Amino acid sequence: MTKEKAKVNENLLLLLWGQAFIALAGSLFFSEVMGYTPCELCWVQRILMYPLVIIYGVALIKKDLSIALPGLILSGIGMFVSIYHYLIQKLPALAEAGGACGLVPCNVTYVNYFGFITIPFMAGVAFIVIFVLHLILLKQQRRN
Repeated sequence: MTKEKAKVNENLLLLLWGQAFIALAGSLFFSEVMGYTPCELCWVQRILMYPLVIIYGVALIKKDLSIALPGLILSGIGMFVSIYHYLIQKLPALAEAGGACGLVPCNVTYVNYFGFITIPFMAGVAFIVIFVLHLILLKQQRRN
């Protein structure tokens, strides 16, 4: 692999790590600074997102994408959890399912920027970005 291609791969790994770190920081901001209590689905999304910071950080330091494969799996699962959570918040037919989530109902919308950007939406975008960037990185690595 040429130095140029290695640098592109390293930059993509840095983007992956950065996206995971921003999502982690954002979730901690909403819970610790704003005081929003996470619901059960929010906790599941955190469980899937937080290890990504470590996984991609180690892959970046070691410059080895092969150790980041669990990140692809976690982000793929996280996408579907976030989409489901978002649908619970936005679709009246699923809103009842979110009301029985636990201490904090999963259909509670703490933020609703522009009428559609909620916390699960932001988490879903982060998971999708991580998943797609990882696929791009795998495709580039396969070409080399």
